Amino acid sequence: MLQRFYPDEYLDSTYVIDFDKLYEEGYRGIIFDIDNTLVTHGAPANDQAKQLFAHLHEIGFATCLISNNQEPRVKPFADAVHSLYIYDAHKPSTKNYEKAMEQMHTEKGNTIFIGDQIFTDIYGANRAGIRTYLVQPIHPKEEIQIVLKR
Repeated sequence: MLQRFYPDEYLDSTYVIDFDKLYEEGYRGIIFDIDNTLVTHGAPANDQAKQLFAHLHEIGFATCLISNNQEPRVKPFADAVHSLYIYDAHKPSTKNYEKAMEQMHTEKGNTIFIGDQIFTDIYGANRAGIRTYLVQPIHPKEEIQIVLKR
């Protein structure tokens, strides 16, 4: 039971992941959380995020952002990085992880999830059967309800 809360990988940052190697290993889709995984909470897509997504798409990855935030937060970010997106995802429910894979035309065995929270991101993705990466939050100072979820 507790295994569902453990990520497959734990890293300091999304930006240290060797995505080229993952593609060589057969992965084809990446689902991302946004806040504190790609940028600080509430920030727009920055150059680092835009460059990452450009590289991912260049090597052949499909991407989807999945967020519990509302569309006014998620859509502009997704547009800036040219990614599919799902807002108001109700993580840790598995429904929208599965919907993301449908949109990307991938399946459990060739999809990765990257997020910064155990009880929403990792728990939901593990239950959906996706390989999980837990990254350190970009900015450690957050609202109390987010801190408690860690």
